Amino acid sequence: MRKPVELQYTVFVLFLYLKLQNQSNLNNRPQIKLTQGNHRQQPIVEIRFNYDFAIKEKLKKSTTARWSATLKCWYIFKEDFELGSFIKSLEDLAYIDYSGLNKKATEATQTEKPEKKNHSKIPVELPVGYLEILEQKRRSHNTIEIYTNYFKDFIRYFKDRDLSQITHNEINSYILSLIKEKGISPSQQNQRINAIKFYYEQVLGREKQYFDILRPAKERKLPDVLSKNEIKDMLKATANKKHKCVMALIYSCGLRRSEAIDLKIEDIDSKRMKIKIRGGKGKKDRYVDLPSSILPALRDYYREYTPKIWLFEGQKRNQYSPTSILNVVKKAAQLAGIKKRVYPHILRHSYATHFLEQGVDIRFIQEWMGHDSIKTTQGYTHVAQNNMNIKNPLDDII
Repeated sequence: MRKPVELQYTVFVLFLYLKLQNQSNLNNRPQIKLTQGNHRQQPIVEIRFNYDFAIKEKLKKSTTARWSATLKCWYIFKEDFELGSFIKSLEDLAYIDYSGLNKKATEATQTEKPEKKNHSKIPVELPVGYLEILEQKRRSHNTIEIYTNYFKDFIRYFKDRDLSQITHNEINSYILSLIKEKGISPSQQNQRINAIKFYYEQVLGREKQYFDILRPAKERKLPDVLSKNEIKDMLKATANKKHKCVMALIYSCGLRRSEAIDLKIEDIDSKRMKIKIRGGKGKKDRYVDLPSSILPALRDYYREYTPKIWLFEGQKRNQYSPTSILNVVKKAAQLAGIKKRVYPHILRHSYATHFLEQGVDIRFIQEWMGHDSIKTTQGYTHVAQNNMNIKNPLDDII
C-alpha cells in the first residue's frame, strides 16, 4: 500500500498533466479577440480572428455582428453587445479573449493599428457649402454621412492641393488606387464618385459633363426569398405578440425596416383597411393595403402593449430600433430551424415574389413596393417560381 505522501504526489502530478493538456488544447483552438472601438462615431465591440468559416457563419446566424470593410473586422454596436450571450454562442468554436474590453476604445485603437488611425483620420474640414447644399436638397441622413465621409477621404488624398484645380485624370487615378489598394466594391466606387461629383457640380456649379469617370457595370444580384411555409414557421415559433406583429406587418405589406419603425398609430386606418407609409425611400408617401388577417393580432398587441405614439415602441417609449427588428427576425428563423441567412429585408423580397407567383400584375406590385422604376420590381421575376407546367427535355430522356 502506498504511503500518503506518495499518493498525494501522484495525484498532484496527474492534476498538473491534465492542466497542461487542457492548456495545450486551448492554445490550438482558434482565438477570437474582443476589443472596444468606434465606428461611424458610435462605440462598438470589435471581433477579430483569423479567417474561419464556422466562426463567420456562427456570427452571422447567432449574433448581430456586421462586417466592416474599413476596420477589416466584424463588430457589434456596444449597446447591443452582451458578453455572456456572445461567449455562450461561440465558446464551442474558439477561445474568446475579452481582456481588451477593459481598455478604452482610443487606447485599443492606438495599440492595434496606430498607422491607420494617424494616416486616414487626419481632421479635415469640408469646403464651404458642401454640407449646407446637401441639407438644403434634403438628402437623407445616411446619404449625407456617406458623402461627407467619402469626400473627406478625397480631401486627405489631395492634401495641400487646391480642389478646384484637380483634373478628371487625377480623380480617375484616385478611384483606381482605391480599387487596387483597398478593393472597394462597385457600389462604394459609385458612391465615392457621386460624392466627388456633388462638389464640382453642385458646390462649384460646373457642368455635369465635367467628369469622364469610368463607372463599374451594375451587379445584378438576385434577391433572397423565403417560402410561405418558412415564413409561417417563423411566425408560429414566435410567442411574443409585438415581435410577431412586426414580422407579419413587414411581410404582408412589403415594408422596409425603416418604414415599419416610422409607423405611427394614426397611420393604421382600419376603416379603409389601409396603412399610410410616410417618407419612404425618396421621401415619398404611399398607401398599402392592410390585410384583414393581421388586424386581430394588431388589436391584441395594442391592448397588451398600449403604444403611445409609434406603433412599435421600445422599452422607453421611443421608436423601435433597427437592431431590435434584426434580432427578432434572426431569432425567429433560428427557432424555425431555417439554415439560410435571414434578415428583415428578406420578408419584403418574399412579399413581392409571392405576389408575382400568384399572378398579380407587376405594375401593382411596383406601386405597393414604392419603386420608382419598373426595372427594380422586375428583378423579382427571376426568382418567382413559374407556375406553368413546363417539362424539362431531360424528363423525356431518362
